[in-house]
Amino acid sequence: MNRFLNTFQRMTLGILFSLFLCTSISIANEAKPLADNPELEAKVQTIAIELRCLVCQNETIAGSHADLAVDLRNQIRDQLQSGKSKDEIIAYMVDRYGDFVLYKPPVKSNTLVLWFGPFVILLIGLWALLRHIRQDRVVVKLDSGNPDDVLKARALLSSVEKDTK
Repeated sequence: MNRFLNTFQRMTLGILFSLFLCTSISIANEAKPLADNPELEAKVQTIAIELRCLVCQNETIAGSHADLAVDLRNQIRDQLQSGKSKDEIIAYMVDRYGDFVLYKPPVKSNTLVLWFGPFVILLIGLWALLRHIRQDRVVVKLDSGNPDDVLKARALLSSVEKDTK
């Protein structure tokens, strides 16, 4: 009898779960397109790809789901519907939020560090690495000679280092 109840309970749970899934699928609707005009939506996406989300800083407005990004996409859509061009819309966004809103900011005096800073840091790192490698070569050469000469050379190197500091 107990075995019969377990089987009955499992069947009941299975039927209820199946009904729940069927109900969920029937309730779900298809996603509505954001614009009635697909051509307009394509233009919105083209412009939104070039603009940075101000909340999710490593995403474009097109890819972000933040409320501000949705608002900015709606602004782009409204401005396109009012007849503004892509350049006018981007100029409006730059006037309002600065060059930071551009995903590819222009090369200006205030963005030079952004564009060339990583290369300068790379060159400094290479220079430091080469300098370190050269100093290790000198030490290796000194270690392979006569022990008395190595001690004299190390004392000489340490005195030179003290003088340079």
